[in-house]
Amino acid sequence: MTNHLATALGLADPARHDRRFASMEDGRHYSYAHVEQVSARFAAALVALGVTPGDRVAVQVDKSIEAVMLYLGAVRAGAIFLPLNTAYTAAEINYFLGDAEPALFVCAPAHHDALAPVAARHNARIETMGVWTPEAADNGSLFGHIPEAAAFDDIARTADDLAAILYTSGTTGRSKGAMLSHANLASNAETLAAHWRFTPEDVLIHALPIFHTHGLFVATNTALVAGSALLFRTKFDPVQTLQDMAKATALMGVPTFYTRLLDQEGLTREATNAMRLFVSGSAPLLAETHERWHARTGHAILERYGMTETNMNTSNPYEGVRRAGTVGQALPGVEVIVTDPESGQALPTGETGMVEVRGPNVFQGYWRMPEKTAEEKRDNGFFITGDLGRYDEDGYLSIVGRAKDLVISGGYNVYPKEVETALDTVEGVVESAVIGLPHPDFGEGVAAVVVRSDAALTEEALVAAVAGDLARYKQPRRVFFVEALPRNTMGKVQKKDLRQTYAEAFQPEAKAG
Repeated sequence: MTNHLATALGLADPARHDRRFASMEDGRHYSYAHVEQVSARFAAALVALGVTPGDRVAVQVDKSIEAVMLYLGAVRAGAIFLPLNTAYTAAEINYFLGDAEPALFVCAPAHHDALAPVAARHNARIETMGVWTPEAADNGSLFGHIPEAAAFDDIARTADDLAAILYTSGTTGRSKGAMLSHANLASNAETLAAHWRFTPEDVLIHALPIFHTHGLFVATNTALVAGSALLFRTKFDPVQTLQDMAKATALMGVPTFYTRLLDQEGLTREATNAMRLFVSGSAPLLAETHERWHARTGHAILERYGMTETNMNTSNPYEGVRRAGTVGQALPGVEVIVTDPESGQALPTGETGMVEVRGPNVFQGYWRMPEKTAEEKRDNGFFITGDLGRYDEDGYLSIVGRAKDLVISGGYNVYPKEVETALDTVEGVVESAVIGLPHPDFGEGVAAVVVRSDAALTEEALVAAVAGDLARYKQPRRVFFVEALPRNTMGKVQKKDLRQTYAEAFQPEAKAG
């Protein structure tokens, strides 16, 4: 028996050992032989640290090629990889470690002292890992466990075994761990590599974070499956990205990437001549951005639709019309339907309803939440996404809203209930409603509409009061104070009305830069 995902990713394929896998900013290069060798060393280290098949390995570290090798090492060791946003606070990490109960937690060296008590509270061994350099003294303790060389026999894992848990949540209740199997990740990477025509000749600019499905699974796994190369960047820099286009063929990004690149005078048809594909996802791409990009570069951005629980579901076509404001058609092997939210019956073309997805990409369920899994996964295999959408006559899907009021800002999910809970604990706040508003840079910006009992409470003071409990991207960018929140006859806050009232709130901020 083999390790299903490791095999699909070609981690032990000697035929491609001589090919380049990644080029880093520090001048280092990884061949595919290096990928096999270094991921084997990480796998051996995990086993030596007591990680056994099925154990969770939680990771909150800065982006580096070694962090990718840690992910691959966890796959090869039969562990379940649990990437965590680097912006999460100690309070947030406490929840994830308590829920997932990992055998090992790896964090950045600078956060060790703050997070060691949290790990101890949940009986997780803690190790640190920084950005590796031969001479650095603060690489972290994990490197001390990495053998100089290791011939590692991959732990056997079937298609149905779990490979990763990614946390998501709804607008109510606690965060949910989406369980992704080896087959979920392998099938989606194989589908995307074929659908987007990735080959060993491709060079992908990788400037996405790797704690998110987009950067870790869509970008990295797709490149591995296809045998493509990466220009591996620790963060997105529009100047660097523009320079990289001369030696690359593809870019995967969030809408913010494209709006920032459009601000660069050097973005021209000539500058993008070597590129064949620009992909956008993780947040809505404004039609205006799509049109401006095409006018400047001659390229049509390919927008797609996915989520933590399903990886990618739909894509605009590689060949054919890439329609602004839509997320294209269902990927091969994936079924995407629009249903009546009440009856669950499929709706005809043109009608808006709930988007449901079925296919090998759909997750196994929520970690230790069988009731929640049963609520959102039908007996027939369809997953109820919570997104509202409609198909046009040509079979293109448009996402028109989110039933659960999820906010997607800069590619990151922000769940209003979590932000509202933090705001409502601040002295002087009576109640709050958190909404997402159109933002040319981030897709959506987080805004809070607040009823206060203390007129002296300011926007700045309120945001500062919740900064210690919420990651930066979750914190409201604007706060509006009102006498009362709009409600219907049943007492439900009418967030649609709030979104209409404050729809233009971020336009001055965006134009100011």
